[in-house]
Amino acid sequence: MSLVKKLMTYKMFVKTTLAFIVSLVATSVSSGYAFAAGPSATCQAHDFFGLKPWYQYLPLDSNCDIKNSFHVLPGGGHQSDLVLILLAVIDDLLRIAGLVAVGFIIYAAISFITSQGNPEDTARARSTAINALVGLVIAIVAVAFVSFLGNKLGG
Repeated sequence: MSLVKKLMTYKMFVKTTLAFIVSLVATSVSSGYAFAAGPSATCQAHDFFGLKPWYQYLPLDSNCDIKNSFHVLPGGGHQSDLVLILLAVIDDLLRIAGLVAVGFIIYAAISFITSQGNPEDTARARSTAINALVGLVIAIVAVAFVSFLGNKLGG
């Protein structure tokens, strides 16, 4: 392999590594409790690897129990609690999608390194990295939006 190809591979490796580090930071920031508000913010969070429980957006009392009764259908001056549960499930699925995108970024970086200058493999790895980064950005924005909605509707 010529010196120019080695330098190009090194530059791409550095760029991919930096993108990976930025994605890890973005994922850790988006999985934090920056969007916690309302009564559920005062209760101890019972999360599993950063995933929110199904009752995250439901109104809680001072003992961190679900207030009143569970409402399946809207009516009588209250909204359906199913929407809030669906928002919590969608939030978790979007967080998992972000983690899968980070996995694809790692896969693309390894594919790029092992391509050894082969144009087809390099192009495929670059395409995978770009698609994974776009997916990660979409997942992060969607998690923020769903968290905002859940806190506004549930709080």
